[in-house]
Amino acid sequence: GRLLMTPDEYCQDKAAKSGSSFYYSFLFLPPDRRRAITALYAFCREVDDVVDECSDAGLARTKLVWWRQEISGAFDGSASHPVTRALEPVVARFNLPLKHFLDVIDGMEMDLQYNRYPDFPTLQTYCFRVAGVVGLMAAEIFGYRNPDTLRYAENLGTAFQLTNIIRDVGEDARRNRVYLPLDELARFGITAADLVQLRETAKFRALMEFQIERARDYYRRAFASLPVEDRKAQRTGLIMAAIYQATLDEIHADGCRIL
Repeated sequence: GRLLMTPDEYCQDKAAKSGSSFYYSFLFLPPDRRRAITALYAFCREVDDVVDECSDAGLARTKLVWWRQEISGAFDGSASHPVTRALEPVVARFNLPLKHFLDVIDGMEMDLQYNRYPDFPTLQTYCFRVAGVVGLMAAEIFGYRNPDTLRYAENLGTAFQLTNIIRDVGEDARRNRVYLPLDELARFGITAADLVQLRETAKFRALMEFQIERARDYYRRAFASLPVEDRKAQRTGLIMAAIYQATLDEIHADGCRIL
């Protein structure tokens, strides 16, 4: 048999190995759209892994510089990595702007700059780059007729990211990362140290209920923007939204015991 995987097989493998529920929602798509979203997902995983796996921030930055050149290569035919080679036909066929990919890399780079977020506007920028922009690209791949669908997609991406942040509060704190805005922690009488020391108090629960309510608000905003005529095309995102909202509801029902 062949020893080398094709670029598409590499992306498929990367997505499947992540064990993410995203991957299962892709199986409902027609083949060309499935290949496209799988390549986009694999790209996001690759740049995310750079930040997660490099203990040396300098090395991680160097690798992200390489990924910036590499993703530009998907637009001029000079890409060498299997993921960016798989993206070459995708960016042309689905009209994905280079700027969106660079935004994603900028978002990953924020993880090297910050392990604390001072306020929600800063966190919102992070969510836009690592998830809102990905939502916008996914909407292009799934297809839409009404431009309001883009507003839905961006809000849904942010809602997903806020849900991840809520779910991973304990895990992130153990890695000395706090994504919840520091000014909001202060307002609820919580310090970053409380999170790092995994203190689940009534104050902590109040803080988390506030965070859950805001995430739910982003889901509401997203669904309110989705035009009826694009619901069917966007159903992959809606499947994901159902899974993610169930996670949020479970955390809430369990009294926010997530540390």
